[in-house]
Amino acid sequence: MENLILKCAIVDDEPLALELIESYVRKTPFLEMAGKYNSASAAYSGLSVSPVDLLFCDIQMPGLNGLELSSMLPESTRVVFITAFSQYAVEGFKVNAVDYLLKPVSYKDFCSAAERALRWFGLLRKGTEKQPEPDGGGKDCIFVKSEHKLVRLRYSDIIYVEGLKDYVKIHTSEYDSPVLSLMTMKALELMLPENMFARVHKSYIVNFTKIGVIERNRIVFGKNRIPVSDSYRDSFYEKLAGYAMIENKKREP
Repeated sequence: MENLILKCAIVDDEPLALELIESYVRKTPFLEMAGKYNSASAAYSGLSVSPVDLLFCDIQMPGLNGLELSSMLPESTRVVFITAFSQYAVEGFKVNAVDYLLKPVSYKDFCSAAERALRWFGLLRKGTEKQPEPDGGGKDCIFVKSEHKLVRLRYSDIIYVEGLKDYVKIHTSEYDSPVLSLMTMKALELMLPENMFARVHKSYIVNFTKIGVIERNRIVFGKNRIPVSDSYRDSFYEKLAGYAMIENKKREP
């Protein structure tokens, strides 16, 4: 986590609360102040143009509230909710908040939440960095970080990948259980060879060399059925047709 700086913003309709959290941000070495807003609608306008890593966000505000705002932000923006009402805690964690702070917020509690976010981004950075290649060149495999270990996965063993917001779940023929890794679907997609893998849905990448049955735009892998969404359908079937053509040529005498 060395040299990791988080760009952050604050949104709160109470001027004193806004001022207090800003003072906390400015004296925390790994936080960089990138914006402050007195309403969720103003925050949405600003953050749509200039997104941040971390948002300290009040929940109860006129008009658009903090929970609604958090659901409109990019997945890369993490949220720490700050509110005077403890009943919002459960709802806050339902939208995958980093932490939940109850007003009045002490600097100690603020630092605890900020450090939790820093650890999360540190793990994310490690998960998306280029992984070391094993002996032999590593042209047939990747390494992914999973539970403090580097796990070697051969491309030919990967069946499909399932996206879970901040994690990916990699289903393989080698391991009984899926391999869970802290990285984005986009990062993993860039690591996988295009001549074997295709994105078929915002939440799924499949190894199309493993496909045996497609039924009503659902790819059948045993008991699991992976949907092919409209936005990826054309590119997926084009890749699949190209692969089938190559395989047929290989079988020609």
